[in-house]
Amino acid sequence: MASAKLTKRSVDAITPRATEFCVWDAEVSGFGVRVRPSGAMSYLAMYRTGGRNSPLRKVTLGSVGKLTVEEARAAARTILAKAELGEDVAEQLSNARKAETISDLCDLYFKEAERGVLIGKRGKPKKASTLASDRGRITRHIKPLLGRKTVQEVTKADVERFLRDVASGRTATDVRTKKHGRAIVRGGQGTATRTVRLLGGIFTYAIELGMRKDNPVHGVRKFADGQNERFLSSEELSRLGAALREAETLGLPWNANLDAPGAKHLPRNPEDRRTRLSPHATAAIRFLILTGLRLREALSLRWSDVDVERGLLFLPDTKSGRRTVVLGDSAMEILQSVPRISGCRFVFAGEKLDRPRSDLKRPWSIVTRAAGLEGVRLHDLRHTFASHGAAAGMGLTVVGRLLGHADVKTTNRYSHFDTGPLRRAADAVAASIAVALDAREERQTLVARGERLQTTELK
Repeated sequence: MASAKLTKRSVDAITPRATEFCVWDAEVSGFGVRVRPSGAMSYLAMYRTGGRNSPLRKVTLGSVGKLTVEEARAAARTILAKAELGEDVAEQLSNARKAETISDLCDLYFKEAERGVLIGKRGKPKKASTLASDRGRITRHIKPLLGRKTVQEVTKADVERFLRDVASGRTATDVRTKKHGRAIVRGGQGTATRTVRLLGGIFTYAIELGMRKDNPVHGVRKFADGQNERFLSSEELSRLGAALREAETLGLPWNANLDAPGAKHLPRNPEDRRTRLSPHATAAIRFLILTGLRLREALSLRWSDVDVERGLLFLPDTKSGRRTVVLGDSAMEILQSVPRISGCRFVFAGEKLDRPRSDLKRPWSIVTRAAGLEGVRLHDLRHTFASHGAAAGMGLTVVGRLLGHADVKTTNRYSHFDTGPLRRAADAVAASIAVALDAREERQTLVARGERLQTTELK
């Protein structure tokens, strides 16, 4: 039982016995010195991760003489604090000793990430969507190219070669997953850059576990990320709007090869060879264009998140945390026109009413093909919103606020804004886009109102 605070003098005065014993610190419970019969002494931390009946775990901090008492006490505090949060450092270290290859390290890293132990951006555990992306990059790129190497032998040159190989498509594949799934891996520069960043995080974790002393990713020059982003011009928006209107009314014609085998089974009437999209799918696409929301933010939107009277969205969990979105009139028109389905709490309903819509891949593919915009991504609609906002003469600060950018410096510059100027900015951006989508002269009044935006109020 601890009787006094451990100090250099008290540790130096300890005398070995015939059997091993521990001297515990009175200041930090669980911190002590282990004394062996040979006279060798080492600092340790002892804890339980569960209740009183859970097993005791011990972590050796270092030898007496190599660590001072204060250094060891500080290390013990860190480990004991993690134990209070359910993190078992002793188990991590044991697993780390067993993990010899990069494949082993990746498995260990992902296991801890799934438990929520590894802290990501903004001091929070990684989200499920991020973990899914990480799993794909580990499985499809890291393990095939580096998995057999030991953790210690990977060099900066290996990482540079890995970057080039992923960028050139060496890991490209097209395989079936599960019953109806399919994994199409193309590689490319963007994928290479993002995967190397993940690899850097994995090696940082290895350093924390004492598996190596340096990070071979540091200093590796990566490709610029996001090079393929584009925005739609007014003429392209007009074509997209026409395709959306046709998709929800007449339906878009099938892209069928009438000379191909099986074509004889097509409906005889050409009018029956059309695909009519649901109003929820077309409304979701329009809403993405008119708000600049991220896809998952829109598809997970619940009616309880919408304040119709004030024209606001209260998003509980986004990439940048909780945020409030100011909507323009054109975006509000979408919310007011989308059909409400009894028993469905989500704005843009999918096949399963109790869950958010999974994606917009099929509707988007059909519409962009009809509009001659194949290759344009749904995320490019967010880029379109930002680009049209900048083109309308709004500062990047206001556009960034509308998009919910998480950069702290930018947030400090626009934190004094209220919803007044932001709403006028949202009106202007959405109205400009709505004109191109609808191609109707009566919408010009919205543009005029947007152009009357007093830029001095936004400074």
